Amino acid sequence: MDGKIALEEHFAVDDTVGDSQEYFPAEEWPGKRRQLLDLLDERLRRMDACGIEYAIISLNSPAIQAIHDVKRAVDVARRANDALADQVGRRPDRLGAFAAIPMQDPDAAADELSRAVADLGFLGALVNGFSQVGGADEVVYCDDSRYRSFWAAMAGLEVPFYLHPRNPPPSQRQVYSGQPWLMGPAWAFAAETGAHALRLIGSGLFDEHPNLQVILGHLGEGVAHYIWRTSHWASADGRNPAGVRAKRAFIDYFRANFYLTTSGNFRTMAMRGAMDEIGGDRVLFSTDYPFEDMEEAARWFDNAEIGDNDRLKIGRENARRLFKLAGRA
Repeated sequence: MDGKIALEEHFAVDDTVGDSQEYFPAEEWPGKRRQLLDLLDERLRRMDACGIEYAIISLNSPAIQAIHDVKRAVDVARRANDALADQVGRRPDRLGAFAAIPMQDPDAAADELSRAVADLGFLGALVNGFSQVGGADEVVYCDDSRYRSFWAAMAGLEVPFYLHPRNPPPSQRQVYSGQPWLMGPAWAFAAETGAHALRLIGSGLFDEHPNLQVILGHLGEGVAHYIWRTSHWASADGRNPAGVRAKRAFIDYFRANFYLTTSGNFRTMAMRGAMDEIGGDRVLFSTDYPFEDMEEAARWFDNAEIGDNDRLKIGRENARRLFKLAGRA
């Protein structure tokens, strides 16, 4: 399929590129480092070969969220967004951008979001899970009450929020002890990010901002497959709703306030399950480049056993509608 739009596509700046080294074997890292730093050369050639017309680019993980010093987090986010804006501005017909956000400072986070969207033309924000403030285990999740002004800014700007994975904080890794293969994309990313998404629902965020839209990658970080049981137990009228502030069933918010992408989860059965649970209008094509192979993602999607109408929606039209891309892609 030509004309695809992808939206979990990563880049890095010198300040953050080293954060991604641990995910690759030593012999692969020089090439992956080059790919993260490139936006206009190899990336565009591979997009052409894969039938990807437009990509929305975001900073690598954990990047800003792992910078303990608040002032530095604010500074690096601003410089990373300026660097991305410069590159996107050279090929606005092929590239868009998500803003990196310094959640360590809620006011600065709201200000940087507004600057990125209003002044730089960015299409939304991507945050790499919890933010560390002052130390490795001093973590704050996005449902924290200190972020009310940030979420008000998101809702007012009417742009999506991408909740991207990172590994759990060091103090919460006991279950992974001695089994390093469980960390990262194999398991820990989904477990951490899925729980974070459920925290957003349970906090009552979507009662306060009913039109707010959150994107999850990897076909939902496991939430899509477990949402009925979570909703059955944790909703306001569920079997054990202790601490839940959301007024309606969890599954209702999931279907009204979340989109899911195919990034890094090239499994037709899983995509069909997401379509059945959340609706084909809320699933979006993505590749997770360069952490995953762009060609594998495109080849799988182009040949997945789904209807041509669904392929067009997931591959292109849903993203055009969500990001208001008429005239861009």
